[in-house]
Amino acid sequence: MTEHIIDTTLKEASRWGNPEYMEEGLVLTDNIPAGSIPNKPTRLNFIMLALCRQGSAQYSIDTTQQTVNPGDLFFVSERHIVDSYTATPDFECLCIMVSTPFYHSFVQNVKNVSSLLLFSRNNPVVTLTPKEQKVFADYYKTIREKMADHEHHYRLELVKSLLLAMYYDMSNVIWRIEQQGDRKQSRADVLFAQFIHLLEENYKSERFVSWYAKKLYITPKYLSDICKQVSKRTANEWIDNYVVLELRVQLKNSSKTIKEITEELNFPNQSFLGKYFKEHVGMSPSDYRKN
Repeated sequence: MTEHIIDTTLKEASRWGNPEYMEEGLVLTDNIPAGSIPNKPTRLNFIMLALCRQGSAQYSIDTTQQTVNPGDLFFVSERHIVDSYTATPDFECLCIMVSTPFYHSFVQNVKNVSSLLLFSRNNPVVTLTPKEQKVFADYYKTIREKMADHEHHYRLELVKSLLLAMYYDMSNVIWRIEQQGDRKQSRADVLFAQFIHLLEENYKSERFVSWYAKKLYITPKYLSDICKQVSKRTANEWIDNYVVLELRVQLKNSSKTIKEITEELNFPNQSFLGKYFKEHVGMSPSDYRKN
């Protein structure tokens, strides 16, 4: 019989260890105590990035066993399943947990959204250089201090800016490791990466799975199966994710009219765009822009 999968939310994670919590979708903690993650298959409904400072921990991601030691940075992407978590009594880590909407709110270049998630799929644990460890620890300390400063008028904007800066420093780690590595990828990993690259180039005009499948010389069903296997999202969900993120970015960070955005993203008309946006975000484009 298949074991029941437990869903863990960011709200629950805000009670782990010694947390600092922002309702907008961010938790920082310097410890993940034993028992925080149930010793059963647990789906994390947020993105986790953590640096091991001392001790060690073991766990599996999607049934693949992982071990982290001091100096290791470890990733868990949203919807992936953690199981068999154990840690030594002295285990300490600097942990940053972010909801997907909050992640999208500070990573403003749509093409960058998938890079960390794609990298973490193939490299869930990486060893940082001493300099990179210090960079991550410094960001953690500063972000935590700013999160705790509730009197700061620009607290949210400042925290987002710091997270974006940290994102680029961590992207430099990704670049370093990718330059060094020659890891052999599975066919599913290769096709998924090709799909994401195609999507990054064409999401403004092409929103049908069949179009991408044809470009990859595979069937739409096979493409969706691969996406689900590799990322826990369907191909349609990835397409919608890119389109909705672009809409969010355009509405919040540009002075373009909704009519101009409609034309740029090749929607038939403003009414269709409005319905699509409300279906995925829960409010109209104009209300989102005001908020």
